[in-house]
Amino acid sequence: MENSIVKRYIVATIGLIIVAFGVALSLKSNLGTAPVSCPPAVLNLKFTHISVGTFTWMMHIVFILSQLIILRKKFKLSFLMQLPAAFVFGYLCDACIWLIQGIEVTSYAMQMVFCILTVIVTAIGVRMEIVGNAWMLAGEKIVAVISDVTGMKFNNVKIIFDILLVVLSALFAQLVFGVLFGDGVHVVIREGTLILAVFTGLCMKVTDPWVDKFLHKVFKFKV
Repeated sequence: MENSIVKRYIVATIGLIIVAFGVALSLKSNLGTAPVSCPPAVLNLKFTHISVGTFTWMMHIVFILSQLIILRKKFKLSFLMQLPAAFVFGYLCDACIWLIQGIEVTSYAMQMVFCILTVIVTAIGVRMEIVGNAWMLAGEKIVAVISDVTGMKFNNVKIIFDILLVVLSALFAQLVFGVLFGDGVHVVIREGTLILAVFTGLCMKVTDPWVDKFLHKVFKFKV
């Protein structure tokens, strides 16, 4: 029996919550956040009255408009489901950031622990998003669109796209704060960014089977 749409959205939404919690953990680590979260994080350092989550859904809207420009008549109405997903994910990020705001990270060892936790949490959340196959996040969809149009492999486009996001964020930080990695106090780009970019996918090779077993046991979800 196929998974019902309600069940798929439940699983995918839990995945979104977990990924959003990963964003909050990465910011708390102050070792650098994932490439796709670099632009919202660095913009928030300058425009503090606008939350990271708000900048996140604004960035996703830019991604959606980019897809529309690239695809034109081939842009499907179903792709507009990325809009509610962007808002939901953005405000989930804000909620998770608020939830752990009272935690103090006082040493490099703690920073690294938070960074490793981010890798594991993100790997679990992404897997749940994938198997749920309900919410459509623009950060991944724009990469898929570029891959389809250019004929390049998805993974290669993803690497180039992530590098571009990090470079643009670093240039903005350098222009505004005179520091490539953040504002001099809060770190957006550092070793944590590289760790998240490289090891999240590797971690999924370990966590995916466990996540699939959990979903099948708890939700009777067919993976």
